[in-house]
Amino acid sequence: MLTYPNIDPVAISLGPLQVHWYGLMYLLAFLCAWGLATYRAKQRDNWNAEMVSDLVFYGALGVVLGGRIGYVLFYEFSKFLADPIWLFKVWTGGMSFHGGFIGVMVAMLFWCYKYKKTWFETLDFIAPCVPTGLMFGRIGNFIGGELFGRVSNGNYSWLMGFPTAQYADNEYLKNHPEQINLLQQVGQQMMLPRHPSQIYQALCEGLLLFIVLWWFSSKPRPRMAVSAIFLMGYGCARFFMEFVREPDADQGYILFGWMTKGQILSFPMILIGLWMIWYAYRKKVFDWGPQKNT
Repeated sequence: MLTYPNIDPVAISLGPLQVHWYGLMYLLAFLCAWGLATYRAKQRDNWNAEMVSDLVFYGALGVVLGGRIGYVLFYEFSKFLADPIWLFKVWTGGMSFHGGFIGVMVAMLFWCYKYKKTWFETLDFIAPCVPTGLMFGRIGNFIGGELFGRVSNGNYSWLMGFPTAQYADNEYLKNHPEQINLLQQVGQQMMLPRHPSQIYQALCEGLLLFIVLWWFSSKPRPRMAVSAIFLMGYGCARFFMEFVREPDADQGYILFGWMTKGQILSFPMILIGLWMIWYAYRKKVFDWGPQKNT
């Protein structure tokens, strides 16, 4: 079992100024999105640098506000009621992809109104720039020791003991006392081997989805098609990654005794994505390239 690299949550400390890793990951995510979007804009006649800068800015607001509010509403509403100021402590971690996704959708409506673009033309443009941000976000989760994976009795060399999973380890052993032989000593603590699910998600929802979307969108596709691939790709990746990710302590398994909140929120994305890809190729509306018909 690997030892979790207990990383200081503060990446940079200059006197009273502290930059947390979680915030740094968000900065890298937005910079990467801006760079990729700038490159994509050069491939299209009706996009420019100002539009890209505004698009990333609107998207950043949607991600941060929607992600945080979504996390509070979907996962930690009781904690918010006990301490409303906690909503603003973004550096402590706690962001919901599904909330951030809704936030971005709303932000894009305002951007589209400003620049007179259609909603799906805009979403198709920016979708391939999103997975790298998801990748950095999951790396931030790993550094913060949050959203760790489930206990595994498989003898995999990459399993890891998380110091932040002490409470979850104790609860697991209460429910599965026969698994006490899985305990391993790491430093001064006894830990259970867990999947580093944050890394799995960084690779699947981030790197792999980015490669697929970047390749798919490199050629003109019907309007909605790129957005559909994003919805299906993320929905499938998240749905299956939930099988190795520890369910939230206050949520557990919500449906059928095995479905988590993340799976319930992701399943509609897959269905909507399937409908969108069918509709896109049926209508065949092209916003750029030699087949442009808008």
